[in-house]
Amino acid sequence: MQQNSQQNAPDPDLAALATTIKAWGRELGFADIRISDVDLTEQEAGFQAWLALGYHGEMDYMAAHGMKRARPAELVPGTIRAIAVRMDYLPRAFQDAPGEWRPLEQARLDPAAAGMATVSLYARGRDYHKVIRSRLQQLADRIKAEIGEFGYRVFTDSAPVMEVALAQKAGLGWRGKHTLLLNREAGSFFFLGEILTDLPLPVDQATSSHCGQCSACIDVCPTEAIVGPYKLDARRCISYLTIELKGSIPLELRPLIGNRVYGCDDCQLFCPWNKFAQPSALGDFDVRNGLDQATLVELFSWTEEQFNSRMEGSPIRRIGHQRWLRNIAVGLGNTAAAGVSSPDIIAALQSRSDDPSELVREHVAWALQQHGVGPA
Repeated sequence: MQQNSQQNAPDPDLAALATTIKAWGRELGFADIRISDVDLTEQEAGFQAWLALGYHGEMDYMAAHGMKRARPAELVPGTIRAIAVRMDYLPRAFQDAPGEWRPLEQARLDPAAAGMATVSLYARGRDYHKVIRSRLQQLADRIKAEIGEFGYRVFTDSAPVMEVALAQKAGLGWRGKHTLLLNREAGSFFFLGEILTDLPLPVDQATSSHCGQCSACIDVCPTEAIVGPYKLDARRCISYLTIELKGSIPLELRPLIGNRVYGCDDCQLFCPWNKFAQPSALGDFDVRNGLDQATLVELFSWTEEQFNSRMEGSPIRRIGHQRWLRNIAVGLGNTAAAGVSSPDIIAALQSRSDDPSELVREHVAWALQQHGVGPA
């Protein structure tokens, strides 16, 4: 906890305080805010089984804290509640085409668009960690100003916390078969965050699942990473392969990645509930650096200095220039199967065939082979 609970202070009207906290949260740009207890005992067996199967791949941090991930009170002693928030992240420009953005995003994945780079929607704007953490801290500051010192810590994808489980318990939505949280009014294109606290606030009710017999997310996954309802083998997930994986992308999975150079939205784009996805109220998630229109060749030409400069404040910067080039090289190689093999693509690949990075060279050589061309 950042601070110790105030001793001998009069108890606030907790129900009124919860209502006020939710109003403040909406003022700070959160689309929804709910409260849950932190008993995640029922999640432990499933999490242990997932780890035992090795589905976490190289994400060692998933196992490093053991069951603490399912025990918030061990992570932050004194915790009895989670104030869970949802923040929509679709670019504000989507407000102008509420019924058209999904078909447009799906079209990026068509072989005819092979020369275009596809970046996951959440990563086209500002780094969400900074946006949400800052606003959660502002919310905590408001609570402190209202009631005095209290125990808390703020999180957003930044610590061993089962965010989806807490958000589901708080009533922000239900876990979809793709393992992401779904909301009837907002689909799944949103971020989650929490304030773990020792305030005994009244809790909200969880919602029921509304996936029914639908298997759209499972059927559409390019790499068959969703191995069953609510079961994700991260080792096959394109988001894992292009973001978390530090080494070589497995040969058998490269052709399946297509032109996705950072993350993958397929399971969300084809989910029927995302016809209700909401554009963000904030400008932070508006597209930067033309990442909604960039070609693979254009992005592949960025020097490390250009990458670091243009990706300042972006979640993409954390993978570094080498992995960025690795991902794009795979995308350039995959244009061959789509019938796109232009001199510009070949020249771009050959320009990095002697790159200082062995990782880059390996993927460039593979890409050139797909085009039937050897290195320069």
